[in-house]
Amino acid sequence: MNAGDAEIYTRWLNDEATASNIGQYRKVVSLVTEQKYLDNASSGGHNYAIVLLDGDKLIGNISLVDENAIDRTATLGIFIGDEEYRSKGYGAEAIRLILDYGFKTLNLHNIMLTVHYDNPRAIACYKKVGFREFGRRRDAVYKAGRKVDLIYMDILDDEIRR
Repeated sequence: MNAGDAEIYTRWLNDEATASNIGQYRKVVSLVTEQKYLDNASSGGHNYAIVLLDGDKLIGNISLVDENAIDRTATLGIFIGDEEYRSKGYGAEAIRLILDYGFKTLNLHNIMLTVHYDNPRAIACYKKVGFREFGRRRDAVYKAGRKVDLIYMDILDDEIRR
């Protein structure tokens, strides 16, 4: 991730449809705030831009956070910011790559994520890659005047090898 891309990220994070799916819908993100975040994110951890090979175009980002080396766990976060590139397989490809990195290089055993129930496109992508639902927090998210379940999904290192 590059702080020079802050304008693009700020535009995506302030887009209602994008923000709604990634839990950013309650706040407006300023350019300065996003630049600071990107400076921090790019200096440590496992935060990566999703960039098209053809044309080097930034289309989203993916990360592994809350890594616990003792328990061998981490949490996955991803979004495709540019609507034009959603549902084209880029998210699934990025997830497969970061799972490979997480399991083989970081020696993780369990990678989890959370997703809003009203985001069926993301749920389908996660299932396609091999994630399975292991829990649900009912009415956990309040957005647009309604309550939405938060779905917990995970995948184990030996499941990805199958």
